[in-house]
Amino acid sequence: MQKFLNNIIVLFLKAFSYLPFWLLYLISDGAFILLFHIFRYRKQVVYENLRRSFPEKTEKEIDQIARKYFHHLCDVSLEAIKLHSISEEELDKRLKVTGVEKMEAYFRKKKSVIVLAMHYNNWEWGASVQRLSSHQFLMLYNPVRNNFEMEHFILSMRERFGGMTVPVHKSARMAIQFDQTDRPGLLWLGADQTPAENSKFWTMFLNQETPFFSGPEKIAHKTNQPVFFHHTRKLARGKYEIILTELIGEPNKEKPETTLLRYIDKMEAIIREQPEYWLWSHRRWKHQRPAGIPLLERED
Repeated sequence: MQKFLNNIIVLFLKAFSYLPFWLLYLISDGAFILLFHIFRYRKQVVYENLRRSFPEKTEKEIDQIARKYFHHLCDVSLEAIKLHSISEEELDKRLKVTGVEKMEAYFRKKKSVIVLAMHYNNWEWGASVQRLSSHQFLMLYNPVRNNFEMEHFILSMRERFGGMTVPVHKSARMAIQFDQTDRPGLLWLGADQTPAENSKFWTMFLNQETPFFSGPEKIAHKTNQPVFFHHTRKLARGKYEIILTELIGEPNKEKPETTLLRYIDKMEAIIREQPEYWLWSHRRWKHQRPAGIPLLERED
């Protein structure tokens, strides 16, 4: 019965993806009212995260950011579904990409690269950058529990343009494997989510002690693959620019923690400038730093 219901939901989402953008945003406006005022989806989590991250802001400012965030969350959720059917022509009108040239130079040298992204603005459309890159995209994901139908739908959207989805536990193996093939790989990581509470990498982030996955720095240091930073900037409603910039060229010539610390610096600067576009409804600070785990100092 559950499988049947999951299939019905997926069929609905596929049909929904064919709606025109003007109607999609009309639905998003209504969804905001339901999400914010009626269901109050993770409202307490969002407000608490904002208050702790920006203690200098007034309650009125926090409320303004929260309202903008929930409206934006409705937009990007529906835009993500649109990835199932959106044409390349429509994407070209709505998504500008800069910085691919530098990665292409590494491809010509038969060099794989790592891209550290963040859950900011419309991150799902980043999968379409495969159209512009010679590297084989390897996009990490955490499996959807007990819902194969939904997982298949999400992964098929991300792979529409030729990228490959890789379970997170296979990330290091795939990064090394594609560095030894005729077509180097591009390992795409959303590195801003919450790791297990026993994480060894803790630093100050948005005014709070914060753990991070140590995998990205370990992979970068082991493979010495150049690391890029992925920033999605919002130009207008439904229009974005992906900016790819080199973060570190030779990771193993730096301290192991340098890769993540530089990533965190860039990410925090972007979030502070326009906080309403980051994923505040995520329980980012649910763990306390264990005794004996040092707090790494941020770079100046």
